[in-house]
Amino acid sequence: MRTITIEKLFNDNKDRLQLEWVAGQTGAHRLLKGDEIKHPSTSLIGHLNLIHTFHVQVLGAAEISYLEGLGEERREMAMARLFASKELATLIVTNNETLLPQLSRHCNEHHVPLLVSKRHSPLVVDVLRLYLLRELAEHITLHGVFLDVLEMGVLITGASAIGKSELALELITRGNALVADDIVELHRISPDTIEGRCPPLLRDFLEVRGIGVLNIRQIFGETAVRPHKLLRLIVHLEDHNHEDFDKLDRLGVEASHQDILEVPIRKVTIPVAAGRNLAVLVEAAVRNFVLNQRGIDSTQEFIERHRLALENES
Repeated sequence: MRTITIEKLFNDNKDRLQLEWVAGQTGAHRLLKGDEIKHPSTSLIGHLNLIHTFHVQVLGAAEISYLEGLGEERREMAMARLFASKELATLIVTNNETLLPQLSRHCNEHHVPLLVSKRHSPLVVDVLRLYLLRELAEHITLHGVFLDVLEMGVLITGASAIGKSELALELITRGNALVADDIVELHRISPDTIEGRCPPLLRDFLEVRGIGVLNIRQIFGETAVRPHKLLRLIVHLEDHNHEDFDKLDRLGVEASHQDILEVPIRKVTIPVAAGRNLAVLVEAAVRNFVLNQRGIDSTQEFIERHRLALENES
C-alpha cells in the first residue's frame, strides 16, 4: 500500500499552488493512504464537509463565509466536530481568505497541518486530486522498455538478450522517445488507464550490450525522453525458434490482450529473426492499432474482400 505524508504533499505542490504552512507543523508526518482511494464512495480531497469528512479539507470563500456567519457557540461546535474526525489529515485555506483564529488554534492543538494557498479553491482541489491519484495509485513493476512511439505509449517485452534495448535505440534514432529501460513502473491512475513511469535512479539511461549505459537525453536531446506516458500497446518480442512460434496467428483475426492491474491492454507478438526490421514493424503495429481504434480493421477488410471474390466466382 502506497502512502505519502502531508509534508511531501506540501513540498511537491508548494510552488504550483503557492502554498504556505501556517499552523499544525507537528502533524507533518500524517499519512494519506493508497487504499483509501480504491472505493468510489471515498474521496481524499474536497471542500469543507462536516458530515462526511474528507482527508484533505479545502476552505474557499464560501466555506470561510459560512463559518464566519455562525455564532460563536455554533462555530466552536462546528470546529469541534471537524477536528473530532479521524479522517482529517490537513486543512487548506484558499484564495487568500482571512484565517479564523479558531482554525489555527485547533490545528495546533490537534496536530493537523494548516496550509494557505493564493490559488482559487476549484484549482487547488483539481490539482491535488490528480496529484493524489497519481501518487497513491495501485502500481506494479515490469521488466521491459517503455517508449513513446508515434505519440503512443508502447511497452516492449521479451526474454533477456532478445534485443529490446537495441530496438529501443533504433526507435529513438527514428524520432521516438524513451520513458524507461529495464524496470518500468506501471500505475493505475483511473479505472481504465495505466501510466508508465521510470524509476528516478534509471531516468534518461538506456543499457545496450556491447556499448554500455547511454544517457539518451545528452546524446539525442530533450525531445528524446519522456517523464511518463499512458500505456496503450504491448509489443512482445518472440524468438522465431521458440516452440510457440508456429502457433502464432498470422492474420491476427483475434486481438490479443494482457491484463495490467486488471486493465486489458492490446498486445502484439512480433517474431524476431535475422533480417527483420523490428523498428519498422513496431511503428507499423502502432499505426495499425490507431486505425483499429478508429474502427478500421485491415484484416477484416482483407477477409471480406476474399469472401466477395469467392461469391462472385461461384
